[in-house]
Amino acid sequence: MDNIKDSLKKVSIHIGLILGVIILLTFIFLKVFLPSFTNHGETVSVPDLDGFEYSEIESYLENRNLRYEINIDSGFNAEIKPLTVLKQTPKAGTKVKSGRKIYLTLNSKNAPMIKMPNLVNSQLKNVQEILSNIGLVRGDIKYVPDIGQNVVLEQKYRGRNISEGFEIAKGSQIDLVVGDGLGNQILDVPNLIGMDEVDAEFLIIGSGLRMGRINYVTTDTVPQGTIIRHLPPSGAEVKSGEPIDLWISELNKDTNF
Repeated sequence: MDNIKDSLKKVSIHIGLILGVIILLTFIFLKVFLPSFTNHGETVSVPDLDGFEYSEIESYLENRNLRYEINIDSGFNAEIKPLTVLKQTPKAGTKVKSGRKIYLTLNSKNAPMIKMPNLVNSQLKNVQEILSNIGLVRGDIKYVPDIGQNVVLEQKYRGRNISEGFEIAKGSQIDLVVGDGLGNQILDVPNLIGMDEVDAEFLIIGSGLRMGRINYVTTDTVPQGTIIRHLPPSGAEVKSGEPIDLWISELNKDTNF
């Protein structure tokens, strides 16, 4: 009987020792080995990379134990330098583990080309929304006498009228000629013959009219840049805001004055 008790006691001691070793190893694994292996508790705050240039990113993130990857899809903002950071994931200030990869979207080198919409005869408030939605910038607004109040009469890029479908770089500035709603007056067309283009434009606008199409005519008898014809002609009665088309002399290439 005593032998049985001694045997049971020894077995119990062995089982207790084995359980103790298992508990100790489990504790060491969970509290020491596993945290060190997974960098548990070691976090860094994601920096704000907005506006960083591509050449600055790698060394900046390496110093903070972070990595990065550039997204294939780039964006475009005409107001900032090419190859600068537009977006980042995770956001700035997020707590992440050391070695985490930050995904970046860079500003494209070249602006994507988009097709110019037709803004003529549209209300100014709608035009501003259209331009914003497709990535164009509303530039200067020039009011001219016209019966259509706040109606777009012309759309211009770098001083020239552009038509619907014309390809233009995203972020470009579009200037607008807009009616002031006062186009019900009857005016006489002034005589523009013999004037240069600058003086003619000044007189046209000052008379409550607006510039129409400009046509160049090659001649060797009239000084270059002189108005030789216009429609409607001098003395014609027109409504305020009406366009005046001009024909301007251009030197014959074989002629020297």
